[in-house]
Amino acid sequence: MSEQTSTAAKAGNVVVWILQIALAVQFFLNGYALFTDQFVAKFDDIGFGQWFRHLTGVLEIATAIGLLIPRVCGFAALALAGIMGGAALTEIFLVTNGGLDDAVMPIIFMVWALVIAVYRREQVLGALRPARK
Repeated sequence: MSEQTSTAAKAGNVVVWILQIALAVQFFLNGYALFTDQFVAKFDDIGFGQWFRHLTGVLEIATAIGLLIPRVCGFAALALAGIMGGAALTEIFLVTNGGLDDAVMPIIFMVWALVIAVYRREQVLGALRPARK
């Protein structure tokens, strides 16, 4: 590997870590907010009950923490992309006053998480490969 490639790879890694940290902070705060009364009405509209709000909060906080752990950050990004995909679909189809406008932020977060997951794909694929003897 040439020195330029190595420098570019290091710079790319730094940029992705900055994205991961920013997304982790965002979703730690989002997850925490789901434990406040702020989202009770929205989850009533969804119709799954308040247990689903708490589950979503736990999952968002867990993925936020996972984004900061090098061995699992790729998996956390994939999980977060799935959560945000579900949130976007929920906004479009289940929330009474929802719609495409309300789905924009979850879609942006989903794409952001997918960018991280694609960059960390070797970590994810490496964990899925069978162990060598």
